[in-house]
Amino acid sequence: MMTSRSGVSRPITAGAGLGPLAAPRSLTHVLIERLIAQITSGELAPGAQLPTEQELIAATGVSRTVVREAVAALRAEGLVITRQGVGAFVAETPRRPFRIDGGELASLHQVIEVMELRTGIEVEAAGLAAERATAADLRRIEDAYQAIRATIGRGDAAVDEDFAFHCRIAEATGNPQFARFLDYLGRFIIPRQTIRVSIGTAKERRAYLDRIQDEHREIVAGIRVHAVSKARAAMRRHLANSRARYQKLAQTLEHQI
Repeated sequence: MMTSRSGVSRPITAGAGLGPLAAPRSLTHVLIERLIAQITSGELAPGAQLPTEQELIAATGVSRTVVREAVAALRAEGLVITRQGVGAFVAETPRRPFRIDGGELASLHQVIEVMELRTGIEVEAAGLAAERATAADLRRIEDAYQAIRATIGRGDAAVDEDFAFHCRIAEATGNPQFARFLDYLGRFIIPRQTIRVSIGTAKERRAYLDRIQDEHREIVAGIRVHAVSKARAAMRRHLANSRARYQKLAQTLEHQI
């Protein structure tokens, strides 16, 4: 059902604006995107009832599991509410939460955008960590730094270890929101995880990782002595250098096209 401006409920066309879904991408993800598009465009107005499971299945050709997963995801995002025995309805004040889809980070330019966002968060996190870190926090940061060093020494890119290092700094702020933000972004905040581009020879790749580790060392040094300005400057330098490296790579690839 859809509620008109006059307050009178009227039925909506079952599966309006929907059609059979192609298979290459996750069907759940595609169905979620289509329903979100209908909600944000106003095609499914606040308070409107979503098509029933059977109507969505008939309109899109997906399984009941896909439909239920899509509705559950919309409910988790606050776009939809469900009423037991009645159905799913568009929330009266639908507001799509901030999100970054890892699948969208398909280009170097998109990765650079996320790095710019990280800079605003992580520079402050480094400063707060330098100000507030306890002895236990410092040990965890040092351990994470050493874990990167050991993993690079074994010839690995140390993606997980690099992410853990940044997470330990976020945790040392004493503000759980910093850690939650990094946890939300996940491992793809590490560009060499998202963009798999060969960086020359094995020797050149090792030199590249060593430069990153040198930058990490400066961050640790600032936090260790509770030098807020030094820690912030080191984190800013690290992220700016990383951004510059990938901007240069993006330009190189563009010239090759």
